[in-house]
Amino acid sequence: MISHASKIFSAAVVLVLGTSNSAFAQSAASAESASCVSTNERQIAALFDRWNASLLTHNPDLVVANYATDGVLLPTASNRPRTNPSEIRDYFVKFLKDSPEGMIDSRTIKIGCNVAQDLGTYTFKFKDGKTIHARYTYVYEWRDGEWLIAHHHSSAMPEKVAEK
Repeated sequence: MISHASKIFSAAVVLVLGTSNSAFAQSAASAESASCVSTNERQIAALFDRWNASLLTHNPDLVVANYATDGVLLPTASNRPRTNPSEIRDYFVKFLKDSPEGMIDSRTIKIGCNVAQDLGTYTFKFKDGKTIHARYTYVYEWRDGEWLIAHHHSSAMPEKVAEK
């Protein structure tokens, strides 16, 4: 929701610029009419659960469906950034072979206008009993009626973490 102060600012910009810069005036007017989807921390936290459930299917296409088509993945178990659906899928084809399951250890959620961040630490457990403790950042964007991952960064913890 755009605040009263933002509306006043947009109107002032349009007034000051007059009609000499109509493109900027149209941009200010469209910013005023933009709407922010209503969400809360519980709903954003559930997006990780959706992503994790897709991991449990062992189907890389279901995992990739969580990402925006221009989403970026900086994965835990690869040095190479993945910047398109094909590259993201390639990563998950390999990652899913070890049957990973993620569990959030700690998190902070921040919500903005049609964007939300879920940041914290998580642990992956694999079918062979191994675990990876990692830091993560998910940046979600509201696109075409759904929350999609625009950016996902995951990196193994640099220091040893005690097992729970």
